[in-house]
Formats: sequence, structure tokens, C-alpha cells
Amino acid sequence: MDDSLDLRRYAPATERNREPILAVLQQVLPPTGTILEISSGTGEHGIFMAPQLAPRDWLPSDPNPDARASIAAWQRFAPCDNMYLPIDLDASSSEWSIESGSVTIGDLTQQPITAIVNINMIHIAPKSAYLGLFAGAQRILPIGGILYLYGPFKQSGVHTAPSNAAFDESLRSQNPAWGVRDLEEITTVAQSHHLELYRIYTMPANNLSVVFKVAA
Repeated sequence: MDDSLDLRRYAPATERNREPILAVLQQVLPPTGTILEISSGTGEHGIFMAPQLAPRDWLPSDPNPDARASIAAWQRFAPCDNMYLPIDLDASSSEWSIESGSVTIGDLTQQPITAIVNINMIHIAPKSAYLGLFAGAQRILPIGGILYLYGPFKQSGVHTAPSNAAFDESLRSQNPAWGVRDLEEITTVAQSHHLELYRIYTMPANNLSVVFKVAA
């Protein structure tokens, strides 16, 4: 491949966290269906996980065109039969592009969306992003569907490590609307959208995997 045309982006944390995240997803995801990844970023997580999560399909998304270009470049570099091309989707929107029909993807009637995966977004996005994420999950996921979050969280309003406190301060200095979120607040918002806290997994580097399930 001509390096001048290589649009792949790299996130150093991906290589460190992708295997622990995959191990959790293999435990909690429904056995079939399409996994919608919200805020796919570079695309490295999807290109690593999709082949190992077959027969499920993986649908990456990101509102940033440069991110979508990176995802598509990774797909050209490592083709994967069960991974869709990336779509433009803004989690904070009141109607997502897959609902409005403004994006064209394969036939989801055979493999409907049964899970949503969101890695390292809610702390580097305004509150409207995670409010929209839970609202969208309520609209789209079936009963028993899974919403998976990964990242740093406060618990009972307290940082779980000094490094997370420093990270939170750094984020807020860049944008006051960003910051490490409180797990109890997130759980309350989830419950208001009929998403019950299912499991919490302690992850490397003082992060958590937080799994919600759509209640009956």
C-alpha cells in the first residue's frame, strides 16, 4: 500500500485494552445479531474484534469523517466479511441515522442490532452524547439487548485512582463539558431508559467495563 494514501489512524491504548475488552464481550454479548459500535474512532477495535465475534456482525460508526476514513482504511488493510463499512452516526441526535434511513447498510432483518458497544467516548464528549446514547439504546435494542461501556468512572463521586483524577482534570481543562463520569449518575440515566445494570468488570489501567441490559 502507498503510505501517502494510507488513512489509517492509530490509538496507542487500543493494543493495551482490546484483548481484555474482547474477553468481556465474549461473555456478555447475545450469541447472534449485529453489534453497533458508537464512536468507533480509529476503527482498530472493530477490525480486531469483528472476526473473533462471528457469527455476529459488527457495524462501526462515527460522526467524524476522518475517523470513518480511518475505519475504511483499516478494512481495506484487513478485510473482514462480518464487518460493515462505517456509517455517520451522532449519538447525541434525537434520531439516529440508522433510524431515519439517511444511511444505507445491509439487511438488518436477518441480523438485527442486539448490542451497542461504546469504548472511551463518554468522558471525552458532552453530557448530551451519553444522554443520547442511552435514549438511542432504548429505541433500538430488543429486550435482553446489551449496552457495553468501557472507560474510567468515578464511583460514589470519588475517583478510583489518582491517575484518573489527573486525567479528569486534564480533560476538563481542554473542554469544561468533558470529564470522567460518575457511575451512579450513569446508572440512574440508564434506568430511566429501561436499561438495568447487569455487570461491572474491573479492567486494566483503572478502567471499567459496565454492562447494561434492556429490561422487559
